[in-house]
Amino acid sequence: MAIAKAERLMNLALCLLGARRPLSKRELRGSIEAYLEAGSDDSFNRMFERDKDDLRELGLVIDTVENLDGEVGYLARRDSNRLPPITLDAEEAAALGLAAKVWQQARLAGAASGALQKLRAAGLPEDVDPYEAHGALEPRIPVHEAAFEPLMLACRDRRPVLFEYRKASAVHPEPRHVEPWALECWRGHWYLAGFDRDRGAERVFRLSRITGRVRSRGTGFTVPVPDVVTVRETVASWAGEIADRSALIRLRSGSGYPLRAKATSVRELGGGWDELEIPYGHGLDAWLVEFGPDVVVLEPAELRADVVDRLRAVAKG
Repeated sequence: MAIAKAERLMNLALCLLGARRPLSKRELRGSIEAYLEAGSDDSFNRMFERDKDDLRELGLVIDTVENLDGEVGYLARRDSNRLPPITLDAEEAAALGLAAKVWQQARLAGAASGALQKLRAAGLPEDVDPYEAHGALEPRIPVHEAAFEPLMLACRDRRPVLFEYRKASAVHPEPRHVEPWALECWRGHWYLAGFDRDRGAERVFRLSRITGRVRSRGTGFTVPVPDVVTVRETVASWAGEIADRSALIRLRSGSGYPLRAKATSVRELGGGWDELEIPYGHGLDAWLVEFGPDVVVLEPAELRADVVDRLRAVAKG
């Protein structure tokens, strides 16, 4: 059925583009085989209106014209549906090629490659190779999470979604009903920023913690999308990257290398433990919980209490 609809849309677009005058519904029905096979006038009208809306959504400009007899006709003028020539210099082409290379090992590889082929046909300089190496560094953005593609489409189409999400401090995932705003990669992980309907506030979700299938839920957003969505700044804040204090922790020897990399000082205590001073910012308690029994918070007292509360919540399930 998908192939039949695509063929029907293509035939309708060709009829509208090839016509020298507006065509009425009656004339279009007599020119397209799929419309001839419609069982009734109502069935044809519903099919035609859906097809017309689909073509307009795809970008085809369809004019509605009423003649002297009051009959409505449809026409897709060539001058309204012709794109201007695309000209790219070598620097612009190189930038597009570099962007495409970023996605070569991600789910957008096919789309990026197809876009470059279209740009080549539209005027990309023949002496520029979009995939030519631009230096010693080869940019890559890996996308392994199954949630990436449906969330990307939901962000584009402004569709609310529902998914199961497991917080770092939780044992079991919880349902989240989200209006997705933007996706961004930060330090090798993908994050989604959006409006959490159940909590009535902006939230950021790490894609690797989304379990199960991402499902669409209704249409339309209940809150406006911000002009600027600060995903990285929000993640950095919740991850303790924005720190104005220091915390003192005890860390088991040979473990917690991410904590050691952030430490401002390390002191061996003996007995298989080290003492570390690390930057303390909002969200550090959630991060420390991930290291389980390998970490003991010494100070400040409020951080120790927050970590203990999270561990107790995990223990209760």
